[in-house]
Amino acid sequence: IGRPGAGLLPVRGHSNVQGNRTVGIEEQPTEAFLDRLEKAFNFQPPRKHGYDVVNTISAMLEGKVKVFVGLGGNFAAATPDTPRTQQALRQCDLTVHIATKLNRSHLIHGRDALILPTLGRTEIDMQNGVPQGVTVEDSVCMVHVSYGMNKPASPDLMSETAIIANMAAATLGNRKIDWLWYAQDYARIRNAIEKVLPGFEDYNARIAVPGGFHLTPPARDRIWDTPSGKAEFIVHPIVKDTPIRQARAAHGDKLLVMMTTRSHDQYNTTIYGLNDRYRGVFGLRRVVFINPSDMERLGFKAGQHVDITSVWADGVTRHVEDFRLVPYDIPAGCIGTYYPETNPLVPLESTGDGCGTPTSKSVPVLLTAAAA
Repeated sequence: IGRPGAGLLPVRGHSNVQGNRTVGIEEQPTEAFLDRLEKAFNFQPPRKHGYDVVNTISAMLEGKVKVFVGLGGNFAAATPDTPRTQQALRQCDLTVHIATKLNRSHLIHGRDALILPTLGRTEIDMQNGVPQGVTVEDSVCMVHVSYGMNKPASPDLMSETAIIANMAAATLGNRKIDWLWYAQDYARIRNAIEKVLPGFEDYNARIAVPGGFHLTPPARDRIWDTPSGKAEFIVHPIVKDTPIRQARAAHGDKLLVMMTTRSHDQYNTTIYGLNDRYRGVFGLRRVVFINPSDMERLGFKAGQHVDITSVWADGVTRHVEDFRLVPYDIPAGCIGTYYPETNPLVPLESTGDGCGTPTSKSVPVLLTAAAA
């Protein structure tokens, strides 16, 4: 760590997920970030932490969240425990989707629902007659500007920035912030970001350089943001009484641990085709990758169709049907399936300690022969 060309893997996510986090789009912002936000915009931001995805779904089910606004995405399909997520969305008073394409989530809506079509990032975004560029951060921490190249699908489409600015102006007014002024020129937004985020000095000038600029991870330069000012290594105790071990104690060697994964022709929940050349599967997605020894031990045959039931101690039945068994080089005791087809099997309460991420790579399940 700390040597040029060596050290920790710099990848921090995919797409622009980590770019959103960099600019403060998270449910638990730091006090320092909120202080800078308050100073830059002369208002008092809420200090109480918000909900992550899993807690948002739970809050919807409990009636604590009544309005859902989604900027893109396919919330109903991408999240765990699909039937309960759908129930949560339907309990909302209002669901709003800002989207470039129709998807399954638009059919799972609250009492009132809106779909707001928006420009895609590949479309030319004109504001006041000037094409606008948005900044993105890639998975190796490069920040660069992105301009659309294609003619918009409709002259009536608004950009995401313009939609959000108009929503803010209509609900909050312009006493504190002139929302529409920011939407007229995205460079103004970057000037504001520059005031709030360390490391973004001369933001507009730095993205004007071909390739943009690099956000250097502090550890690369041996800068440790710890109480001791040094790198700190933590020994994490192994938990013995895990849900999987509890399930195995109850079901013995019939229990398998399922992970969900994507196919080759897939991006998030968008499925471009039914072929997966990575794994030699063609023309279908409802498959279970299984170790041949497990298949033989459990009395199944290659190509046989099975149903899958997850094991979780909350009394909720989670079950999906009609998946074809595919012998595969996978560790014994484990199976693999495609996402989002098996998201209904992931319990909402099954999350990683500390991070709250659904345990979609570690779901205890049982296989049974499918009905003919």
